[in-house]
Amino acid sequence: MGWHREPLTGFDLETTGTDPHEARIVTGAVIEVRAGEPLGHREWLADPGVEIPADAVAVHGITSAHATAEGRPADQVADAIANVLVSSWTAGVPVVAYNAAFDLTLLSAELRRYGLPSLVDRLGGAPPAPVVDPYTIDRRVDRYRRGKRNLEAVCAEYGIVLGAAHNASADALAAAHLAFAIAERHPKIAALPVAELHARQIEWYAAWAADFQDFLRRKGEADAVVDGAWPLRQSVDERI
Repeated sequence: MGWHREPLTGFDLETTGTDPHEARIVTGAVIEVRAGEPLGHREWLADPGVEIPADAVAVHGITSAHATAEGRPADQVADAIANVLVSSWTAGVPVVAYNAAFDLTLLSAELRRYGLPSLVDRLGGAPPAPVVDPYTIDRRVDRYRRGKRNLEAVCAEYGIVLGAAHNASADALAAAHLAFAIAERHPKIAALPVAELHARQIEWYAAWAADFQDFLRRKGEADAVVDGAWPLRQSVDERI
């Protein structure tokens, strides 16, 4: 059958910014699917405790006033999302996130910010796994395809209907649908045990990061550094 026809947990965050170490959660969603069909859905709106910048509002549509009035405290949201993801991993269900290194790093930073147990702590010292990242997989299996690799573009490539882009629920479902579609198109990916697929993605992401860093340096950015860690980037403390 392949891992993609078994239960998967789609996951996405919408945030206050693009730096996963500094940005805050605004909305989050987790969607349980099997063979591409939704089974369950949870969504959270957080009060991030900081002003949501106008450029972020332009992306996801959530204003500071709305988040403050309707959102739950950010620490409660981060804790709840972490618990749901850990429940999936504990049950052996892969978590699917498009550009997982962003969302999981941001969630981890929020847990650290509020003094909450990390994902690793909640997993008894084990790393968060398995993770399926359609962004990383697509970039590996179709390396020579031209064009953008954002969620909208890759959904179009695989014929996935993306409901409302930059809506956490729509993006989480789209990520799960992409994981299914990529595995259907590429039988070698479908045939990998999901634990091995997780390990391969660590290698693929590191190789991409090294290549991209070399490219930037050849283009004149002598000090360019591209973090090759996946699915969790190093924290600020770990980089010091």
